[in-house]
Amino acid sequence: MTNVPEMFGSMVFNDRKMQERLPATTYKALKKTIKNGEPLDISVANAVANAMKEWAVEMGCTHYTHWFQPMTGVTAEKHDSFIYPVDDGQIIMEFSGKELIKGEPDASSFPSGGIRATFEARGYTTWDPTSPAFIRDRTLYIPTAFCSSTGEILDKKTPLLRSMERLSSVAVKVLHLLGKTDVTRVTTTVGPEQEYFLIDKTAYDKRPDLIFTGRTLFGAPAPKGQELEDHYFGAIKTRVAAFMNDLDEELWKLGIFAKTKHNEVAPSQHELAPIFETSNIATDHNELTMEVMKKTAEKHGLVCLLHEKPFAGVNGSGKHNNWSISTNTGENLLDPGKHPENNLQFQLFLAAIVKAVHEYQDLLRITVASAGNDHRLGANEAPPAIISMYLGDDLGAMVNAIISGSEYVPQSKKEMMTGVDVLPDFKKDTSDRNRTSPFAFTGNKFEFRALGSSLNIGCPNYMLNTMVADELSQFYDELAGAEDLEAALRALVKKTLTAHQNIIFNGDNYSEEWVKEAERRGLCHYASMPDAMEHYVDRKNIDLFVRNGILNEAEIRARYEIELALYSKQIRIEALTMVDMAEKNILPAVLAFVKELTDTALAKKALSPQYSVYAETALIEKLSAESEAFAKKAEELEQAVANAKQYRSDSLALAKYYRNTVFVLMNELRAIGDAMERKSSAQFWPYPSYGEILFGV
Repeated sequence: MTNVPEMFGSMVFNDRKMQERLPATTYKALKKTIKNGEPLDISVANAVANAMKEWAVEMGCTHYTHWFQPMTGVTAEKHDSFIYPVDDGQIIMEFSGKELIKGEPDASSFPSGGIRATFEARGYTTWDPTSPAFIRDRTLYIPTAFCSSTGEILDKKTPLLRSMERLSSVAVKVLHLLGKTDVTRVTTTVGPEQEYFLIDKTAYDKRPDLIFTGRTLFGAPAPKGQELEDHYFGAIKTRVAAFMNDLDEELWKLGIFAKTKHNEVAPSQHELAPIFETSNIATDHNELTMEVMKKTAEKHGLVCLLHEKPFAGVNGSGKHNNWSISTNTGENLLDPGKHPENNLQFQLFLAAIVKAVHEYQDLLRITVASAGNDHRLGANEAPPAIISMYLGDDLGAMVNAIISGSEYVPQSKKEMMTGVDVLPDFKKDTSDRNRTSPFAFTGNKFEFRALGSSLNIGCPNYMLNTMVADELSQFYDELAGAEDLEAALRALVKKTLTAHQNIIFNGDNYSEEWVKEAERRGLCHYASMPDAMEHYVDRKNIDLFVRNGILNEAEIRARYEIELALYSKQIRIEALTMVDMAEKNILPAVLAFVKELTDTALAKKALSPQYSVYAETALIEKLSAESEAFAKKAEELEQAVANAKQYRSDSLALAKYYRNTVFVLMNELRAIGDAMERKSSAQFWPYPSYGEILFGV
């Protein structure tokens, strides 16, 4: 019987272990750094390093690594042993505060967007004491930030930490203005729901497209997909349940609050949801969760796919980013309370978020833009590419009442009457859940639903934190000198909601009417990653990050270059993989099948001229025409990839070329290939079918 409380956090250098192993003064100093953001003294670091090392060695560790999140989209780690030579040729196990605080990976081997040249190799990692160290595979993992030797930020964690500090400092000032002088720190919390696919490894190993790109580039639909809606929340298959049980235990050991697991909408698709944590720890834990998912799947003969759209024709995978703001006194600033119409503090923070999302809707779209997510957002899969906010009936009515100056009337019924004696009545939530909204209020938090499943959640969260902090700073400046604070606050909330109400939409985001309505409202609609990323370096966005001390202009432009280059490289890899599959396997397989049909037809005619060869002839004609078109289209795609070199000096032009030319040809090639698969014998087709993959676990 698994003892979960005993297991939970057993592989983490958590608060309980720090209390047990650190001197009282050291522990208190470290907690001040973690809770209040105070600077860390080297003497504290030395004591922590020694305690960490002693614990890790006791747990069987021989190495440590500075674990960081460069601009590659995955995590990075370099492992060093604890061994230290002594005079008699022996070794001791040593780990200093200096080694804890600073590591030195090769910065030139990571994307820098032109900030660093190849010969400028030095980079640094530095310990993030707010995120606990943990053990994996006999190695002590130390969460860190990453920068170049000249100080430029080259990772996804540092901007998040800076944005958290910025939001806290501004929100505390606002709360003090409102009389909450006991608040000393404000934190953002996140609970990222993670969707993923599980497929059999034997099928995966036979699909070069899955191996190289994470998604199927060819594949005719299976006779059954998700149309019966029988997979969502359905009974979990035995093999998947075994994986999920092991996954839970591995995550619990690492102190990750894995809470909910279930089947998702598409066949072979599933979801894991954790409990809320502070944003930077939630980010570390989500990156760790994705890594543990992949390794745990291997133990069960499975492969975990985290691509946003591994299979055409069925739902892709997203990551719902549940974001909220809380004080160190335990108050959720996004909790409207029983009477939101009288809760001026809540109204002020709500107005700041509404204004932020409206003014920086392009940034929110940009932060979820990627080659994988284009298949979801750009194709009107949940949610669409137009950023809007859902507030629900009650808060929507409250906002309308504030704007119009009318009386607020709650819209929802508080009790749900079942009408069955043996079933208990229960209280309803104050709002429904709008699955089509990209940014929806869900009781005491906002659910940002547009994230792709493989995305590092640090990016959308540092943007959210920054834009809300900026609005709160403006609010503070406007309210600070007011003679009548309550009157000034009410006027500010009304003015803000009136000016930015166009971003609020409580209807069906999938409807054609909404696309037209959004255009009328002046909202952004960027269907593809290059279309969105073009606006990342708009002056207002650069000024936002610079003004709030999150990134400097060079770091912003570097990220712009990195993301566009990554997009182009991903589509290039997909295109070349398609050409390789088409020319080496699919075309030869179809031609072999045509030859088999031809030989069969000739043999039948040789036996008797009266035998009909209609079936063979019809298939031969169709497949011959399609295979010829397929071969020509593959050549055209290969040439298009070669032609891309003319755009190499302009990253945006290159990305748009890959989107508007190469990607279009890829879809055309796929259409022909999938048509041939439907007509070809399974005996000849070289790759496992959708039916085998999606229903093979």
